[in-house]
Amino acid sequence: MLNLESSNLSLEKTLRELFTTEKSVSIDRIVSDFDNTLFHISTPDPAEKTKIVLSIFLKCYNDLVKYGDVDSYLRNAYNDSQWYTVLDQPEDGYNFSIFIDLQQISTTVLASPEEMESLIAKLSLLKRNALAAPFDVAFKRYDVLAQEAAVKNVDLYVPEENSEEATSVINYREDETIYIRPSHDRVTVIFTALFKDETDKIFGNVFLQEFVDARKRSIQNAPQVLFSPYEPPLELRGLPEFQNFNYGQQSATSKYDKGFVTFVLFPRHLVPQKRENTITQIQLFRTYFHYHIKASKAYLHSRMRKRVLEYLKILNRAKPDQEEKDIERKTASGRRFVQRI
Repeated sequence: MLNLESSNLSLEKTLRELFTTEKSVSIDRIVSDFDNTLFHISTPDPAEKTKIVLSIFLKCYNDLVKYGDVDSYLRNAYNDSQWYTVLDQPEDGYNFSIFIDLQQISTTVLASPEEMESLIAKLSLLKRNALAAPFDVAFKRYDVLAQEAAVKNVDLYVPEENSEEATSVINYREDETIYIRPSHDRVTVIFTALFKDETDKIFGNVFLQEFVDARKRSIQNAPQVLFSPYEPPLELRGLPEFQNFNYGQQSATSKYDKGFVTFVLFPRHLVPQKRENTITQIQLFRTYFHYHIKASKAYLHSRMRKRVLEYLKILNRAKPDQEEKDIERKTASGRRFVQRI
């Protein structure tokens, strides 16, 4: 299976071109991601071509502000560099902007290719770092709840019932949402999975079942994965949009068109040295999930076409030869004879 990159490759390529070119040029380029995230790399002042601004727009930015204080998180993530500055006022139409001085970079970073690549990688992870803000808040809240539970001598192996802990709701794509709910013994992350047709839902069931089976066989330290094709998980029962749902009923009115994928992150996944990787991998799940559904369908279709071609070859070989016919012909001298073709 393919491991997807968390950075934007188009943005990374553009930044590398700007950082490595010897001649400064004006640029005004918009890079769009598959979830309608926009990156804008531009030269605000054509007279100063060495000064560029990198901006990002996310549709869910208001949710990130509400549940993750994304402004503070991004400023903390991008305040430790001498080669760029976070703008107090972002570019019009965008949520967050970074000012970069290419002239300063050309005299410092280019002397160290490793340092330049590190800088490019960090800037190309702008969307990843923005989406990491609510996860960081949830993980820190888990630390607080775990400490309180330790003081109260709460059994960490007993699930917490009737918790009033708030759930973060991140509408990160059109009609798709991430729910993040911390607890004293775990952090639960729930994705809504929107399938274009019923076939995708069947592939999704098979794909997610492999997650469960793999965890049972050999990867026992992996997070627990649950999939509900119609009913929302009980962790979402307190949210307004799910309060009127009748659990256990299979009527058409009680079903959602979306599926629900639940990841249960246990304390072993939330230790400080693993948190950043956990955030990166959990963010990529939706893209990873749908990519492999499409790849599986493409593989099956290619096998089906190959099998059909093999059957056509067999049928062509099995066709009988044309029936022999007797045609009467005549020579120049008038003699008649029968030719069989």
